Amino acid sequence: MLTELGKKLAERWATLLVLPGALYLGTAAAARTLGHRRALDVERLVEQISSWAGAPAATQTGKQMVLVAGVLLGSAAAGLAAQALGSVVERISLAAAWRSWPAPFHQVAEWRIRVRRRRWEDAHGAYHRLRDLAENEGSASAEATRQRLAAYRARVRIALEAPNRPTWSGDRAHAATVRLARDRRLHLPTVWPHLWLFMPETARLEITEARQALSRACALGGWAVLYSLLAFWWWPAALLGAAIAATSWHRVRSCVDTDSLLRETAADLYAADLARHLGIDVTGPLSAEAGDELTQHLHTEPEPPGSPSD
Repeated sequence: MLTELGKKLAERWATLLVLPGALYLGTAAAARTLGHRRALDVERLVEQISSWAGAPAATQTGKQMVLVAGVLLGSAAAGLAAQALGSVVERISLAAAWRSWPAPFHQVAEWRIRVRRRRWEDAHGAYHRLRDLAENEGSASAEATRQRLAAYRARVRIALEAPNRPTWSGDRAHAATVRLARDRRLHLPTVWPHLWLFMPETARLEITEARQALSRACALGGWAVLYSLLAFWWWPAALLGAAIAATSWHRVRSCVDTDSLLRETAADLYAADLARHLGIDVTGPLSAEAGDELTQHLHTEPEPPGSPSD
C-alpha cells in the first residue's frame, strides 16, 4: 500500500511540477539564447543546443547527474512558483475577501461591482418584461421564445444572481449560497462542514475532483504569469503567456461553475437527511422552515458579555 502511494505521489509530482517546469526552463533557455532580435531564428537555437550537447557537463557521467539534478530542482521550483501564483489567481478570481483588499484594489473592485450590478439589473428587468408579456398575451411564438432565451443568456453572462463580487467566477460561487439562503433559508457556510462529513463517499469524490480541477486551472494562470515575464527577453513569450492566460480564464469559469453546481446540488440532495439525522422533523424535501431550523441548530455563537464561563 505504501509502495502504491509512493508511486502515485511521484506521478503527481512529475505531472504537476517537473514536466511543466522542464518545459518552462526550456522556453527560458530559448528566450535567453534568441532574444528579441533573433526571436524566430531556429538555426541559431539548434546551433546553441548542439554547443551545449558537446560541452563537458553533458558528456561526463558525474556532471550529467549534477546537470539532471539541477534541471529537476529548477523544474520543481518553477512548478511551485506557478502553484503559488495560482493561489493568487484563485483569490482574485473568487474574490471572496475583496472587501479587505488594500487600496486601490478595493476601490476598483467596488467600482466593478457597481457597474456589473447596473448591467445585471437592466438585463434582469428586460428578461422579466419579456416573460410577463408572454404570460399576459399568451405568446408562445418561436420569436418570443427566442427573445426570452436571449435575454436570459444576457443576464447569465453577467451573473446568475445580483452581483456581489467583482468577477463572474466570484459571483457564480456566491450564487449557490444566495440561492440556498433564499429558497431553503439554509446558510451554506454554516451547514457545509457537517454536510460534507454526512454525504456519501461518491458525492465527496465528485466535489473533490471538481475542486482539484479548479486548482489546476488557477495554476495554469500562474504559468501564464511566468511565461509573460520571459517577454522582457523574448517577445514570443508574450503570445504564449496570453494564450495560456486565455485558456486558464476559460477553465476557471468552467470549473467554478461545476464546483458551485455540485455544492448546491449536494445541499439539495442531502440536507434533509442531515436534518433528520440530527433529530429535526423533516418530511420529504427540506422546507424553508426546516432549513432555518437546521442552520440555527448548527450555528454557534459566543456567550454574551457577562455570562459565567468555566
